[in-house]
Amino acid sequence: MTSHHFTHETFISPFTWRYGSDDMRAIWSLAHQRRLWRQIWVALAEAQQEAGLVTADQVVDLRAHLDDIDLERAAQIEAEIHHDLMAEVRTYAEQCPVGGGIIHLGATSMDIEDNAEALRLRSALRLLIDRLRGVLAALAELIEREADHVCMAFTHLQPAEPTTVGYRLAMYGQDLIADHDALLAAAEVRGKGFKGAVGTSASYHELLTGTPFTPRDLEARVLAALDLPAYEVATQTYPRRQDWEILNALAGLALTIYKFAFDLRVLQSPPIGEWAEPFGGKQVGSSAMPFKRNPIHAENLDSLARYIAALPRVAWDNAAHSLLERTLDDSGNRRVILPEAFLAADEMILRLDRILKGLRIDGEAIRRNLNTYGAFAATERVLMEGVRRGGDRQALHEVIREHSLSAWEMMRQGLPSPLVDSLSVDPRITALIPTPRVRELLKADAHIGDAPERARALAGMIRAALERAY
Repeated sequence: MTSHHFTHETFISPFTWRYGSDDMRAIWSLAHQRRLWRQIWVALAEAQQEAGLVTADQVVDLRAHLDDIDLERAAQIEAEIHHDLMAEVRTYAEQCPVGGGIIHLGATSMDIEDNAEALRLRSALRLLIDRLRGVLAALAELIEREADHVCMAFTHLQPAEPTTVGYRLAMYGQDLIADHDALLAAAEVRGKGFKGAVGTSASYHELLTGTPFTPRDLEARVLAALDLPAYEVATQTYPRRQDWEILNALAGLALTIYKFAFDLRVLQSPPIGEWAEPFGGKQVGSSAMPFKRNPIHAENLDSLARYIAALPRVAWDNAAHSLLERTLDDSGNRRVILPEAFLAADEMILRLDRILKGLRIDGEAIRRNLNTYGAFAATERVLMEGVRRGGDRQALHEVIREHSLSAWEMMRQGLPSPLVDSLSVDPRITALIPTPRVRELLKADAHIGDAPERARALAGMIRAALERAY
């Protein structure tokens, strides 16, 4: 680690300034990590004072210098000894003439680092959950507002049957509820506890000999001070499976947002043109084509989601390859994948929130597409009523197919669809259903089943999820 300040004259990560929030960057900052280390050393010393191992003056001295983070001095020491935690121990000890000699007493590095990492993971998850809850609240309102707004549904990227805008939005809302619950479960983060070099608490057992404290007593007091639960069994580290589970939860969230963003990109394309993300008055769509209104926010969401989706595999390798009681081959990539996964997810939620609050839903385009394609979908209503009136299902299906293919061909040539007119006068149809009734059945707006009801029900489920405390 070098001690110089980084500028744009050298490489810095886009997550340093472009993606994610200052709040999330603060959680994953080096200074915050070092403060957490010091908080843990103070909590450990306080418990050791209770056991009669250190004095009150020593603990007071440590607490007085808890916030005196000196990254420059720590970097100088680390350059010599090549151990970041011991560099911080020595930096802290230099500042504490009374208590410096008892810092890290009985502990191994991961007693400090892994518990600090667990605290950071929990804080980062809680920040994401708070942001996601805001998105869900906004989405519930949008679902209710659009619950009855009929539009064309698409399967295989081809016009299918009508649905409603609110019902389509409810699909994303349903998945976001699952993501919300997965993040809540992931936020039950556990630390390593204080179990020493291989998890047996042997060093603490030796240290506490002759005191009324057991290693479990000491651990319980430190964890209570940190408000952190711990694994009952650990090796030198907490189980790396926890990182994998957390990154899986983030990847699940990214999956949901990815689908929404990709669908938005399809719906914003001019041939459909029904939805559009916000576009600023001075925003430039293209350096070469001034007319462009590219869906850059949705594209950014999909780009970041792909990155998050790749990270659980790295965490899987870390967990699976953590041989016996510990290997160090997870250390380097964990410094990257954990903060970047959270910063990417943070950026995605913030950007999704802006899109939802500024989402443009073009009623005229929706009506145009309904008028163009809706009658094809509504032919199912003609088929059902014809059979109810005594018709042969297979024969009627063939009649409708013939008219539909003929109409598609006319549209391919740029002509209006003749489907309503041709079906409503075909004697094979009108022998069963009067012409006015055929024309009424071919109005697609009524062919939406219980979509509005289900959309509103899902909005209610979102609000119920938001009422659950965490």
